[in-house]
Amino acid sequence: MFELTTVLGDITKIKCDAIVNAANTSLLGGGGVDGAIHRAAGPQLLEECRLLNGCETGKAKITKGYNLPAKYVIHTPGPIWRGGKNNEEALLASCYRSCMELAEKYNCGSIAFPSISTGVYRFPLEKAARIAVKTILDCNREDSKISQVIIVCFDEKTKSHYDAAL
Repeated sequence: MFELTTVLGDITKIKCDAIVNAANTSLLGGGGVDGAIHRAAGPQLLEECRLLNGCETGKAKITKGYNLPAKYVIHTPGPIWRGGKNNEEALLASCYRSCMELAEKYNCGSIAFPSISTGVYRFPLEKAARIAVKTILDCNREDSKISQVIIVCFDEKTKSHYDAAL
């Protein structure tokens, strides 16, 4: 069983076993959280990501954390919001589920998520927060290796939506 909390902060500074990167499908860095994680981790992250041959939207892949305080980075490309008629909600839920499954597989006791797809991908924040919280809680099992899940929000508005969803 794990504890789910929200914090205001910078995901690249969170000390835990795995942080989640809201990546693009190339996994080769970008803007927002993705760019910040790549800059903080150092050039070895990009080198390892080049070997992964990208990642489909809704899936996840794992790398080392390099210069980050986290042991691992779990990369997941979230869906781009196109009005909600293109399976965006199911794809977003799949991002969270895939990350939780990888964290379990790699014996992570703690994992930190950003708000996936709510930046440049324009997923509506309230809807994204509800999907994230529900999906993460659905992964909460008694035999889980994960004891702590943190949703790291970069501003008060984002945090208020995740707090409301909790």
